[in-house]
Amino acid sequence: MSSSNTLGDFLRARRAGSRPGDFGMPSGERRRVPGLRREEVAVLAGMSTDYYVRLEQGRERNPSDEVLGALGRVFGLDGDAMAYLRRLAGAHHRTSDGERVSARTRRLLELWRDTPALVQNRYADVLAYNRLAGAIHPGLARDRNLLRSFFLDSDERDLFPQWEQAACTAVAWLRADADPDSVRLASLVGELTLKSHDFARLWARHDVRAKSTGRKAFRHPVVGEFAVDYETFRLEDGSGHTLTVYHAEPGGPDADALALLSSHAVTGRLPSHTVASRVERRPDGQV
Repeated sequence: MSSSNTLGDFLRARRAGSRPGDFGMPSGERRRVPGLRREEVAVLAGMSTDYYVRLEQGRERNPSDEVLGALGRVFGLDGDAMAYLRRLAGAHHRTSDGERVSARTRRLLELWRDTPALVQNRYADVLAYNRLAGAIHPGLARDRNLLRSFFLDSDERDLFPQWEQAACTAVAWLRADADPDSVRLASLVGELTLKSHDFARLWARHDVRAKSTGRKAFRHPVVGEFAVDYETFRLEDGSGHTLTVYHAEPGGPDADALALLSSHAVTGRLPSHTVASRVERRPDGQV
């Protein structure tokens, strides 16, 4: 990651990912660069080539909203990516995260005994979680940063049968939510880039997507395979923290898996009459 010209890095990545044919321009072997040329972006966005080059090179630091909107239209940026672009351009400043979770929020987590829930900051540091969330993510006992666990902890990685899809979502969320100029982000990205080829590959794509709702599939060593929906909410206390809640359709096998995992989290064992049925869902015979 270039800490000095993150705006230029993002624009180059989006330009390289654009398809000239979408704009009626010829493509093929004669093009020396992937995607659009700088001068083509400038024409499409209604600005001079020199101005756009200065943006990419980091020599122009204060583009107007009109310029950012034009670039967003050229690159087909959605709302999350536009918010990120404006933040890179200095159009939106965020306060730094505090690391404390209020006693009221912690109490709420503990009241949700049958609902996995956790609070994290913009850098995937889990600041608080309830017992069932800890049962789903046993790696939290070893590392409270979900991204480090996701890419560097083999046991945590094995939890996700659709790992590539989950990894893309996690990295795109980090880029969308974190302060691009923060020392914390530079440290985390630097560590993961050095230690994980997969992270380096995904980070270089410059994908941006806020994490608000979705579905996660798990392959759990205790209860086998199940999936949950999740909702992520921004805490309105100025901290920048988010609350993520997992849930499953009542009465279905996924809800049954959560109930079994909840029982195991409390007692350390599964009810005997349920073990056989859980084994049947695992082709490798593990529970």
